[in-house]
Amino acid sequence: MTRYSLFINGSMVPAFEGRTFTTQNPADARQIVAQYALGGAPDASAAISAARTAFAKWGAMTPIARGRILSKASQILETKKSSLADLLVQEEGKTLAEATGEVQRAVDIFRFHGGLSYTLGGQTIPHEIPGNLLYTRREPLGVVALITPWNFPIAIPAWKMAPALACGNTVVIKPASAAPAMTLELAQALHEAGLPSGVLNVITGEGRPFGEEVAKNSAVQALSFTGSHTVGTQLYQAVAPRLIRCQLEMGSKNPTIVLADADLELAAKLVAIAGFGLTGQACTATSRVIVERSVLAAFTEKLVALAKTWKVGPGFAAGVQMGPAVNEVELQGNLDAIAQAKAEGAEVVWGGNRLTDGELAHGWFMEPTVLGNVTSGMKVARDEIFGPVVAVMAVENFEEAIAVANGVNYGLSASLVTRDFKKAMLYAERIECGVVKVNQISTGLQLQAPFGGVKQSSTDSFREQGTAALDFYSRTKTVYLDYSV
Repeated sequence: MTRYSLFINGSMVPAFEGRTFTTQNPADARQIVAQYALGGAPDASAAISAARTAFAKWGAMTPIARGRILSKASQILETKKSSLADLLVQEEGKTLAEATGEVQRAVDIFRFHGGLSYTLGGQTIPHEIPGNLLYTRREPLGVVALITPWNFPIAIPAWKMAPALACGNTVVIKPASAAPAMTLELAQALHEAGLPSGVLNVITGEGRPFGEEVAKNSAVQALSFTGSHTVGTQLYQAVAPRLIRCQLEMGSKNPTIVLADADLELAAKLVAIAGFGLTGQACTATSRVIVERSVLAAFTEKLVALAKTWKVGPGFAAGVQMGPAVNEVELQGNLDAIAQAKAEGAEVVWGGNRLTDGELAHGWFMEPTVLGNVTSGMKVARDEIFGPVVAVMAVENFEEAIAVANGVNYGLSASLVTRDFKKAMLYAERIECGVVKVNQISTGLQLQAPFGGVKQSSTDSFREQGTAALDFYSRTKTVYLDYSV
């Protein structure tokens, strides 16, 4: 069992109250993966104070100097990729292939922002009067707070940390308690790369005292959160009185539309990967499949055929395509959602059960699940299910498909499978979401492109990832200079 402390002001320190907590292996709950310090309000306050003190020197450094540290961290992470992926499998439950890919994403994110540091700056704007210079400066905000989820425990902290640090901010971050190890490993890599003490601070433990301290502490100038809509809304309201920046990425109910002209083999494959891959524990996972009725039976048959062969098991086992739910609470939530769907008239076409045979006996495993006879009024068609549960819905035509896809409170990712170029273009124009896919899985993002949702999926203000991420973590100052005098 690995033991971690809080990371404050460049050092690993115990929690103020001395309490600890542990994480379990989702594939075998008998195995304790790591022990962590259970931080509280005093620890959050100390971390913010350290970040505030460190800001003056870090913010004054050139972006290129900061970027060199990020690039060095990328190199350090790459040397540790195998061991980090193993730890990620043990704590979060991903397959080894998924975990390795996620660690590589973190490596690439720090490399990307290290290079991007050479472009950070303002803009020279023509002035209408001769002898005058008009230009802008990009400046850091100060201390920023980050709250990250357990489902991508290294990629999401990386894509928040890297632009925040590149812009010259200091950071206080609280990772989700189900899988905090990766955030502390990122902090260690940055420390080894030469990040000054206090620039990055990590608090593990309960979310409420951290959120309350962030909301009231005047040193914190921005909050970026990824998690549930319920918690995100509470945080938004808590920081609103101070009028600080707040970036929220929250729930989803992502559709994949399958039109009658689609390659049904491709459609079934895309839905299976996006619905069952990552155990359905991705904010961009496909949870609704909206199918034109004329091909409903044929498509469903192909999807079920794939679900029947989907290999479920521990992440280190050869050939495994889907690991366990992250914990018992998430597993039970998935099973409860299936029971609710059945009570409302949906049909379990395949799956729907917990798996407990053999090596699965002590983990949080379930079958990939396909639900049929799902209608728009059902809870399973409206509310997020963070698991491998795909609801198949029938529509008569393209127009109805768009209406059904848009008829929920969320709008993060959406996919369309078709050979009709005109409908693909109309879909891209009319679908209400932040990420649009055509003939691709609804999951999977390019780190150099903006990411975010609309409606209740996001505050829909600042985007994450790519160069767009810099806008949230910096402010623009406009300078007027008359050199004619």
